Amino acid sequence: MQDFIKIHGGDNVAVALKPLSAGTKVLVESNEVELITDIPQGHKFALKDIKAGEPIVKYGYPIGNAREDIKKGEWIHTHNLKTGLGDLLTYTYNKQDTSLPATEERFFQGYRRPNGKVGVRNGIWIIPTVGCVNNIATAIERQAQKFVTGTVEEIAAFPHPYGCSQMGDDQENTRTILADLINHPNAGGVLVLGLGCENSNIPELKRYIGEYDPNRVKFLVCQESEDEIADALKLIEELAQYVGTFHREPVSCSELIIGMKCGGSDGLSGITANPTVGAFSDMLVSKGGTTILTEVPEMFGAETLLMNRCENQAVFEKTVDLINDFKNYFTSHNQTIYENPSPGNKKGGISTLEDKSLGCVQKSGSAVVKDVLKYGEPVHTKGLNLLSAPGNDLVASTALAASGAHIVLFTTGRGTPFACPVPTMKISTNTALSQKKNNWIDFNCGVLVEDTDMETLKNRFFDFVIEVASGKKVKSEEAGFHDMAIFKQGVTL
Repeated sequence: MQDFIKIHGGDNVAVALKPLSAGTKVLVESNEVELITDIPQGHKFALKDIKAGEPIVKYGYPIGNAREDIKKGEWIHTHNLKTGLGDLLTYTYNKQDTSLPATEERFFQGYRRPNGKVGVRNGIWIIPTVGCVNNIATAIERQAQKFVTGTVEEIAAFPHPYGCSQMGDDQENTRTILADLINHPNAGGVLVLGLGCENSNIPELKRYIGEYDPNRVKFLVCQESEDEIADALKLIEELAQYVGTFHREPVSCSELIIGMKCGGSDGLSGITANPTVGAFSDMLVSKGGTTILTEVPEMFGAETLLMNRCENQAVFEKTVDLINDFKNYFTSHNQTIYENPSPGNKKGGISTLEDKSLGCVQKSGSAVVKDVLKYGEPVHTKGLNLLSAPGNDLVASTALAASGAHIVLFTTGRGTPFACPVPTMKISTNTALSQKKNNWIDFNCGVLVEDTDMETLKNRFFDFVIEVASGKKVKSEEAGFHDMAIFKQGVTL
């Protein structure tokens, strides 16, 4: 395993790939550096003397400015590095042509739906319209497991605390996300479970769902039923008979939609796992498929890398609005825009938001940005899309599923057990995490700094995603985990 890595030729820092002790001498491109402080794994050290106020450069871009004079070989982190970012910015479109040549078609085994959509799972989803019936929904889920047979792969409820006493965007978000999930092709059948007196009641929600197949979507209002669980189980049985008629068949990867997210990031996220996901994204896009990148606050400081890859001026303007709208969201609540890295991020070696963002956008690969989606908006353009959603893991991953992602790729340096409504693949940035939390981690990218080159790893990773799309369960599915969270922005009555 390498001891360190200098990511870009223009960097004035290197990153320790394992703990390095003070006094260690390393040779960085014929430059001998003696470490004058201990350097934890994933953390940075200076390759030359840096004056106070001068930029710290990583990934070839500034990640902040030195708070004080920093000596060659010194540890660089939050104590001597500060963000260089401001608030709203004016952007200029400097178009870069990053079109990818088409590559050989690949197939997975998926479920073709009557409306032409494709799913990678064939489950029955129980969607509560309001938090008041959450316990009913989970009780129905438990008692309905007897119907998981044949090609019916799962029966899962998705409780949430919303659907009533909401105003404005909050109420709109709830209705939009619930309708998106009801229409998701990974669900072969859906039971929509209402209370009866809520704001987002079933008649109101139907306006958002649009046309639906009554064989696929059933509705139950609990206040109108003498025994809502018994009535629900009858409806689940009907749905199971319908869902059981679907079988996997070969489907082109051009119909795959993959969401990309990171959480619990560390200093290796932008070196191993995120670039591997980016390489995967480019491969899928080159085969006609679709990827979605979200967590907008973790684009701050790296947004111009995405803006300059926009297909045209219109997409560029939508990206500018995507960034500035989220900055305005922060400031309208009197919150600081750039205090983003979490305690876990900092422990793992991420010092500033620029540091985090430049690692985050590695997941986008190099493809052209084809479209920008509003929160809750279904994807309708093949290729790389950007989606408006916050950085919160559960909210952002649910948003990816709601926009149509069949699978969410989730890179992490610290690990997390959560899942979202679609298969949520955990990808470790370092081998130690994959070994420690083998019950959480599905794929290890830590080998990229050990004994595996990117070409080999990206092909291995692409094959693994195809396996998951074809039915292989990820660890969170094996554990029976499924979560969902809706973006809350406003007043609760």
